[in-house]
Amino acid sequence: MLGISLDTLRRWDREGKIEVARDAANRRVVSLEEVERLRGVEGRQELSARNRFRGVVRSVEVDGLLARVEIDVTEPSRVVAIITRESAEELGLRAGMSAAGVVKSTSVMVEK
Repeated sequence: MLGISLDTLRRWDREGKIEVARDAANRRVVSLEEVERLRGVEGRQELSARNRFRGVVRSVEVDGLLARVEIDVTEPSRVVAIITRESAEELGLRAGMSAAGVVKSTSVMVEK
């Protein structure tokens, strides 16, 4: 459901990026709520951009009219976007929530 490898799941567990439980055989079990948290709202295709990087907001730093949003995305990479303060507030961005960095041309936009 998340489109990640077992190695990525293990790494995310070690790094605390995903909440897992263990079953009687000590296998990782991820709740549907946790999967939905990481996936965010599906089916929203309002933007025409093809390159989306789903992930979890690491930080939101507001300075004047701009907000710097840092998103941890699948695999060992990160997307950083500079957006307006109004956009960050309108999206209700906060650390730990699911979001996507959308790459179109030379701009990185944020959607949730």
